[in-house]
Amino acid sequence: MSEENHEIIANEVYIEADNHVINGSVGDRQDERLGVLIWFRISRIFNQSLRSTNQHLKQWDLSAAQFDVLVQIGAHKRLTQQELADKLFVTKGNITQLLGKMEELGLIKREQEWKKKWLSLTDQGWELYNDVVPKQEAFQASHFAGLNREEKQQLLGLLRKIQKNNIED
Repeated sequence: MSEENHEIIANEVYIEADNHVINGSVGDRQDERLGVLIWFRISRIFNQSLRSTNQHLKQWDLSAAQFDVLVQIGAHKRLTQQELADKLFVTKGNITQLLGKMEELGLIKREQEWKKKWLSLTDQGWELYNDVVPKQEAFQASHFAGLNREEKQQLLGLLRKIQKNNIED
C-alpha cells in the first residue's frame, strides 16, 4: 500500500472518530487529529529524506551516519568521542563500531590522550569532506526548492518551536 493510501486511511479514521466524539469537544478532537496528521507528515518526510540521503551518499560509499560523523569532526577539526556522541545525540558506546569502520576506511584517526579519545580527520577524510559536504548540502537544500525564502524561514521557526516544546515536556 502506498504512503498516500496510508494517509487517506488515517484521515478517514480520524474523520470518523471526530463524528463520534464522546469525551471532550469537537474542537479539541480536531486539534488532536491535526497534531497526529502533522506527526504523520513529518515522519513520512523524515523517512523519505533519509532514504534519498542514503541513496545520494552511496556514490561516496557513505551512510547518513558516517556522513554525520564526517561533518561533525570536520566542522570542529578535533573532537573527543564523548563530544561527538553529544552532538549526534547518541551514547559514546553507540558510535564505537561506526568510528571503528571509519578508522578502518582511513577517514578518521583516534588518539588516546590520558582518559580522552580524540577524533580527527585523516588527509583522506579531509579530501572526502571537501568533496561530499558541499554536494550533500546542495542536495538537501534542493528538497526545499519549492518554498520561497519567507516560507523557509517560517517553516524553520515553526520546527524550532515544536522542538523547544518537546524538550520542555
